[in-house]
Amino acid sequence: MKLNTRRTILVGMAFLSICTFWQMYEAIIPLILKHTFHIGDTFSGAIMALDNVLALFMLPLFGSLSDRTHTRFGKRTPYIAVGTLASCLFMLLIPVADQLGIFWMFLTALLLVLVSMSIYRSPAVALMPDLTPKPLRSKGNAIINLMGAVGGMVTLVLIQVLVPKHDTSPNYFPLFAAVAGIMLLAVVLLVCTIPEKKLAEETASLNGPEEEEQESSQEGHRSLPPEVKKSLVFLLFSVAFWFMAYNAITSAFSKYAQIQWGMTGGSFASSLLIATGAAIISYIPVGALASRVGRKKTILIGVAVLTLCFLSGALFHTYHPAVNVVFALVGVSWAAINVNSYPMVVEMSQGSSVGKFTGYYYTFSMAAQIITPVISGALLEHVGYWTLFPYAGAFSALAFVTMLFVRHGDSKPLPAKSRLEAFDTPD
Repeated sequence: MKLNTRRTILVGMAFLSICTFWQMYEAIIPLILKHTFHIGDTFSGAIMALDNVLALFMLPLFGSLSDRTHTRFGKRTPYIAVGTLASCLFMLLIPVADQLGIFWMFLTALLLVLVSMSIYRSPAVALMPDLTPKPLRSKGNAIINLMGAVGGMVTLVLIQVLVPKHDTSPNYFPLFAAVAGIMLLAVVLLVCTIPEKKLAEETASLNGPEEEEQESSQEGHRSLPPEVKKSLVFLLFSVAFWFMAYNAITSAFSKYAQIQWGMTGGSFASSLLIATGAAIISYIPVGALASRVGRKKTILIGVAVLTLCFLSGALFHTYHPAVNVVFALVGVSWAAINVNSYPMVVEMSQGSSVGKFTGYYYTFSMAAQIITPVISGALLEHVGYWTLFPYAGAFSALAFVTMLFVRHGDSKPLPAKSRLEAFDTPD
């Protein structure tokens, strides 16, 4: 049995379109809130957290709805097509509202975009396992994550090219139009080349009966031993803490770079681009390190480096090329954390409870991303922008402390049979 790489890349076009948008959302929306509508950083943080609030209930809702959908186009494709089209249409209203300075129009368009994105995020992620035989899903997920990373990098390049460096009130419409065009092109390519219903039926026949999962279903209802439950709690709090640290930076860095470092236009994107690129190329060595020393030690190394990077970021009072070295190390350390944390969580699950434990992981990570823009935004507004990197460093340090108490989920993974498996991270 061999993974159909070409097909998986095409399936990954949906995830590429999603990551293309979210990279722009986190970089540009804070600037519009700050410079056009003069929104305080606390309220701005609350607005930036809306996507995660919606995700808590809309992602499971549309994932479940797509499970029960049956059309001649398949289960997931209708949601992907409709969600993408609606997102692209509403997205173009955001820069128009920005240019007109109409806040109610901006906020309405933003909410409509976030709802539209929620329609197809879960179906897009579920499409890969639907069309990939079980033994090959690890490799398939690796390709999907790589496609998402490519989408994020494309957006960062577009920001550098399409956002004028010396314009304090740029017209973002060309950027939004370019991103919308890429999203539409990616999903049109997916719909035209992937006959979902036919391929899903073929994959189901390859998977065969799921007797083993049924036999283990009762096992999943057993309570965790107290010591394992304790490890799980500490691990989930670690997940929340490092997401609070990392998301504080990603959701406010565009403003920070302009206000604290005096950077103009889209020049701030170069540092984020370096971090993303460093994360991508470090997945393979990080996977090799985890296979030698274990997941927990690899995560601890990553969190320690991340903490040092955030604290050292506070030492730069103006932009200096050395900042890019710091961001490269941020990308490497974030990869070390991300690659190993999700497997540690599901390692503690029993039988058929993998889905439930996956839910635990995303609940804590999304809850952290709801809280941190508000808290860090309040500090930026009422204390000063200098607090951003110390804030991130403090929560990263807390994650290091809680990880020390994790005693389970650290089985050393076997070395990847192929390089692609080293890229396997949660969506």
